[in-house]
Amino acid sequence: MAGQNRRMLETSARLLRLLSLLQARRDWTSAELADRLDVTTRTVRNDVDRLRRLGYPVEARPGVAGGYRLGAGGTLPPLLLDDEEAVAVAVALRTAAGGSVAGIEETSLRALTKLQQILPPRLRHRVEAFRSATVPMPSRGAQVDPEVLTALATACRNRERLRFDYRAHSGAASRRQVEPYRLVNDRRRWYLLAWDLDRDDWRTFRIDRVDPKTPTGPRFTPRALPPDHEITARLARGIGEATWRYRARVVVHAPAAHVRGRMPIPVDVEPLGDDRCAFVPGSDDPRTLAMYLVMLDADFHVVDAPELVDAVRGLAGRLQRAVEASGDAASS
Repeated sequence: MAGQNRRMLETSARLLRLLSLLQARRDWTSAELADRLDVTTRTVRNDVDRLRRLGYPVEARPGVAGGYRLGAGGTLPPLLLDDEEAVAVAVALRTAAGGSVAGIEETSLRALTKLQQILPPRLRHRVEAFRSATVPMPSRGAQVDPEVLTALATACRNRERLRFDYRAHSGAASRRQVEPYRLVNDRRRWYLLAWDLDRDDWRTFRIDRVDPKTPTGPRFTPRALPPDHEITARLARGIGEATWRYRARVVVHAPAAHVRGRMPIPVDVEPLGDDRCAFVPGSDDPRTLAMYLVMLDADFHVVDAPELVDAVRGLAGRLQRAVEASGDAASS
């Protein structure tokens, strides 16, 4: 049994060596391959048959100086994927070609082309159907440098502190020191979840605004990480709030759950009892925020935000005039 296992390993190693030779040069004679592998030409023929049974298109050239060459689709090892996995990889590569990481579009298409060459016809048709029925939407957000993405992922894995320059949405620049934990992708942009050492709290950073400094810092002891659903909720809230130029504290005469259910993005709501709560919504324009508050379908009052009070007053006057005009039209 031991001798049989040893022979199988030797044969497998020789097949890999033969495949490597066929990939390295277009044409080989049987004698050249036999000399490189230190076997007979008969063994070369047998090994070529084994490669063909594995799915490699090894072509034979007839004649006295006949030899072999690796046909199209033979530059990759056998796919150790089932049908559904192979299609999933092809779809993912197609999607990545229009994604948010700079420089991988062409690479993804090259990889997809190679994959399609070794897919059996039944799977190639499925992938082609997906391609022909799909309209790619180009990424509208800033793209991420793949080297930066890789560096941050490595720091997360190795638990190494990071130093980087960061440019906020307002354009303000700062130097940050963090303990990196997770990379999060929302299909448009990439974010880093990290513990900010200077602010002593969790923060999320847009990776396209990160300029990491080398070398990385010392290793750190991991903190208790929030659950995945809290991470995604924190990110969704941060994305929604990142561009707000105006904020106001609002007390709503309704339960906190009512407010959370009515707001278009996740918000932190402070319960003040069974039928009152407070939160700090934001917007670029107080008038937009006033409309959101009206959509809460609950009584509320604004705390120390005269711009929002003016916007609510103006909206109330407009609605009142609309009611009066509608009533006059109905009575005439």
